[in-house]
Amino acid sequence: MGALLANPAAQAKVETFEEKIPGHLPVIKMAKLPAGSVEIGGKKVEIKPFAIGVTELHWDIYDIFFLRLDLSQAEAATDAVIKARPSKPYGAPDRGFGHKGFAALGMTSQSAIVFCEWLSKKTGKKYRLPTEAEWEYAARAGAKEMPKPIDDYAWHWDNADDVAHKTGSKKPNAWGLFDTFGNAAEWSIAADGTAVVKGGHFYNKPDEFSFGMREKYDPSWQESDAQIPKSKWWLSNGEMIGMRVVCELP
Repeated sequence: MGALLANPAAQAKVETFEEKIPGHLPVIKMAKLPAGSVEIGGKKVEIKPFAIGVTELHWDIYDIFFLRLDLSQAEAATDAVIKARPSKPYGAPDRGFGHKGFAALGMTSQSAIVFCEWLSKKTGKKYRLPTEAEWEYAARAGAKEMPKPIDDYAWHWDNADDVAHKTGSKKPNAWGLFDTFGNAAEWSIAADGTAVVKGGHFYNKPDEFSFGMREKYDPSWQESDAQIPKSKWWLSNGEMIGMRVVCELP
């Protein structure tokens, strides 16, 4: 479990901005975080200023990407686009939890990475998944201890009724970030370059939450996927896995 190191900027006022996909109405609300340090696995990691999603990524943004709503019908049907964008998901992509204002769920790490590449091209900015250190730094927001009571901040095993909930319906942390714990676990990139999910999800029990909690890909997340090989885009049983984007600042 990591620890936040001395960071005078931790109490700095956090500015926000809204990112839009040209030609579309939905926005991603981003928070600009100050520089600082965090300890991961006993190693101090310096954190440069960066922006991170105030909430988990919403379906109304992810829909534009995977449904090819940014393309004409002819463009969307080309082989190049078909290979570069996610295939059709398993049934209803939101699993019936809810769509508008809800976290996009069930994407593989590859799908999340390709989404960030697409978002970068659309906006002209550098978007990507957070590093594990950046994710933990953002989740801590200057705190040394987990927020209490956890019910006020996270959807989990005891209060979520086995479903995802609308983002932003619990309290934010000190930097105004919602659902860093519970609801959907979020893809990030570990120091060794592998993808891990952070923050836990609505199936986790309250005493399982910590700043350092993480999970590697588990084959059970694609247990009901009958394809050989398994889908590279969707997690058939990953209804608790989502993402939160980072934007590099100049």
